[in-house]
Amino acid sequence: MQTKFSEDVIPLSDLKVNPGKVVNQVNETHRPVLLTSRGRGVAVVQALADYENTAEELRFIKAVAQGLADIRDGNTVTLEQAKSLLGVD
Repeated sequence: MQTKFSEDVIPLSDLKVNPGKVVNQVNETHRPVLLTSRGRGVAVVQALADYENTAEELRFIKAVAQGLADIRDGNTVTLEQAKSLLGVD
């Protein structure tokens, strides 16, 4: 999802004039649009499906990082302990 600054940075006033165009753009390109006001970034518009995918990926990465931290800190159980905790024998 490489941002194309020539296409993906638009003034807030353009969103006010034609919001459907911006929504269609993010849905078609799968790239977020940066909204600006007086030359400064103020918000990002992103397709809902892309937002949900990004949020899911972030949750996964955080879970992996937590798992690695648990291993580093010695917060582990043996296979037999895991089976017992899960009620699998």
